Amino acid sequence: MATTSSNKQPLLVDHVLHEVVNLDTSSIGHASSPDIQGTNTATLLVNAVNTDGAIIEDIYSIARSTTAATINLYLTSSTDYLRPTEGVFIGKFTSGTSVAAVTQWTAMPNILAPVAQAGSTAQLRALYVPKGKTLWAARQSTSNLTDGPLIGVQGGWY
Repeated sequence: MATTSSNKQPLLVDHVLHEVVNLDTSSIGHASSPDIQGTNTATLLVNAVNTDGAIIEDIYSIARSTTAATINLYLTSSTDYLRPTEGVFIGKFTSGTSVAAVTQWTAMPNILAPVAQAGSTAQLRALYVPKGKTLWAARQSTSNLTDGPLIGVQGGWY
């Protein structure tokens, strides 16, 4: 395995990660703001607290109704509850408006590694969930649904 000039090993994915959860009962407790409320019911997507972290290559939703839902994403170190004093809002996207429509979070951060193929001008995007952190999701809403969107994450564990 090649090393860098500072004799560090490259960051390699150890095994794959793919999780899909239902957001029927996952709400942030606020309908017009991404601010976390004390009464939220957010859902834990990725728990990297006791791992070396994870790289998320795709975050997507699958609509189960014709009503769009705003899906908020948060990073924190909590594994049991998304606390208003600890969770950090990192972005949002909207689910589709037709049943089975798939939408992606296209505002993921730009990344430098892995390197794009020669000749490619596309900027790669991914989300790094560092060791000791967790990724949570919740609809920007105050109510439960029976046809809320599914949210999925795909990537790999370090």
